[in-house]
Amino acid sequence: MNPPEFSRITPEFSRITDVRFLPEAPLRLEASAEECAALARRFDLVAVKSLTAELALDKDKIAVTATGRLEAQIIQRCAVSAEDLAVTISEPLAIRFVPAAAQRYAEAEVEIDAKDCDEVEFSGTTIDLGEELAQSLAVAIDPFLTGPQAEAARRKAGIVYVGSAGPFAALAALKKRD
Repeated sequence: MNPPEFSRITPEFSRITDVRFLPEAPLRLEASAEECAALARRFDLVAVKSLTAELALDKDKIAVTATGRLEAQIIQRCAVSAEDLAVTISEPLAIRFVPAAAQRYAEAEVEIDAKDCDEVEFSGTTIDLGEELAQSLAVAIDPFLTGPQAEAARRKAGIVYVGSAGPFAALAALKKRD
């Protein structure tokens, strides 16, 4: 039996940039309606209304640094009540693209330290600014977002906080009756 064939997965929001020909002016990236819908499915959101960024690109000997700001309007569900909540995301961005370790250290022993973990490796001469912007959006989403109906939903489900249960809570309840 032959293994299944996998086609290369194309990111929902891809903006390929050649590091040899970087623009001098900042780049404005904006997701289309179709890209926003695909990102909403990817991140399990009700909707991504908009996703934009303006990025300045700077190249040194081996790396490209993209700095700017991520702006997004999303709709996500409350983690408790499942109500739809409108969320505005505005985050600074600083992404450092470095050649893959194989390119940087041809046949040298490679040690990775903490500063390397914040860098994005690339192969060849292109970087995907759109995919990095999408990943930055994913990191900015609050996975435990709660809205104004969360407390009522907790009470209805019989969920109590640790501080509101146990022997001391019972004593506090007795004190309130007095």
